[in-house]
Amino acid sequence: MGKEIFALLVLNLFTANFILFRFLGMCPFIGVSKERKAAFWMSMAVVFVMVISSIITWLLYNYVLAPMGLNYMRTVTFILVIATAVQMIDMMMLKVMPALHKTLGIYLPLITTNCAVLGVAVLNIDMFANAKSMAQGFLFSVLQGLFAGLGFMLAMLIMSGIRERLDIIDLPKAFKGVPIAFIIGSLLSLAFMGFNGL
Repeated sequence: MGKEIFALLVLNLFTANFILFRFLGMCPFIGVSKERKAAFWMSMAVVFVMVISSIITWLLYNYVLAPMGLNYMRTVTFILVIATAVQMIDMMMLKVMPALHKTLGIYLPLITTNCAVLGVAVLNIDMFANAKSMAQGFLFSVLQGLFAGLGFMLAMLIMSGIRERLDIIDLPKAFKGVPIAFIIGSLLSLAFMGFNGL
């Protein structure tokens, strides 16, 4: 079981990173990666939402939707769970860290529509609904939520570090802002494709 967990970690961090391989969650990747602090806290919020939604969606699917034959309600149910988790974070951050809440701006509520979070929930069901045991399926779902969030954080921190450095050099006007962000993202994605042989 240790090998399977390690394989899941490597898969979500490197070989099938949700941002750099699956291209899910590109909106915050481009929008919030201008500085490391905002990228870190956005990533922490995404990790939290991915783990919480992985737990709740797995339980709802396996104990409510699947037994009652409501598989077609999976996506709607998962989106409602994700929206609730994001609202909890939004209210908590507004109360505890209002300056950071203002820095993250619209991108924090956009976690609700972040396809990476929904992608983790759907992949958990597709990959682990028929695991050897319910406990193993649940454990792998939670770990995949955590590891996918850490992979999201890795990509965000790498991108924000590069973009902060680029702010202090003289770039041609046509490359400033979003164009250079897309170029960097493309190069990072190509670099991460090198992990596919693992």
